[in-house]
Amino acid sequence: MDLLPQRAIWLTQGKTLLVADLHLGKINHFRKAGIPVPAKANTKNSETLIALLQTYQPDRVIFLGDLFHSHYNEEWEVLGQIRKHFAACEFELVLGNHDILSRVQYDRHQLSVFVGSRSLGNLILTHEPLQEIPEGQYNICGHIHPAVRLQGNGRQSVTLPCFYFGGHQAILPAFGSFTGMARIVPRKEDKIFVIADNKVMAYASA
Repeated sequence: MDLLPQRAIWLTQGKTLLVADLHLGKINHFRKAGIPVPAKANTKNSETLIALLQTYQPDRVIFLGDLFHSHYNEEWEVLGQIRKHFAACEFELVLGNHDILSRVQYDRHQLSVFVGSRSLGNLILTHEPLQEIPEGQYNICGHIHPAVRLQGNGRQSVTLPCFYFGGHQAILPAFGSFTGMARIVPRKEDKIFVIADNKVMAYASA
């Protein structure tokens, strides 16, 4: 399991890329509502996804929910073009709370859709963290957009996205560049990996 600075996980066995919370179309949704959000954030999300697909050549990409932010807009067709370009790769989606497009749209772009969870060996892939996890299995999810605060000298601090690993559950950072972050306070037994300066670094809790 490789943790990527692009906020994704690469599973070498099975050549599978795990990505959570792209929220594609969110920028267009806000701009349509009159909120002045820079359109180039859309391009960044798509370019980052394309770069990962080109680098790792996965057999499968599994989106852990909130692939698309809300109702249909033209950004959905950008995903369709990516899907066509990487036709040899399976694209799968575990539905999240923001995935409200009709099933027709998912079928058009040949996305396999899972409701609730997707099993992958001993992994249970979900959008929201599971409250109860079966014995011998491990939950990988998104939804939370986890981040931790790093304290510097004096009162300087910065909050950065992170991967969270607990005893039975892992939470991915949000892949999308316009998604916000939710600060978590890790326990000493948790393992946290912070993303900064295009690197993934282990975080030591106080």
